[in-house]
Amino acid sequence: MKTVIILMALFGFTGISYAEETTSEKAAATTNDAKRSVKKGMNRVKEAVCAEGDVKCLSKKAKHRVEEGADYTKDKATETKDKVD
Repeated sequence: MKTVIILMALFGFTGISYAEETTSEKAAATTNDAKRSVKKGMNRVKEAVCAEGDVKCLSKKAKHRVEEGADYTKDKATETKDKVD
């Protein structure tokens, strides 16, 4: 009997809780994706019409890629935090 009570107590406290994103968090994630897409498109247009010379155009292109990577990483970290919370 004592063993049964101990087992019930142990299994009773091991309930798994699943964290879900709220509607506002999902909306924020969608908004972030849309903003990143627009920025990426604008950067590609700027790169296509760049006429300042190869070195300057390549440096701007590299700068755009770094900014896009930083934005993506920041947004995904926030989304992951929201999913865990």
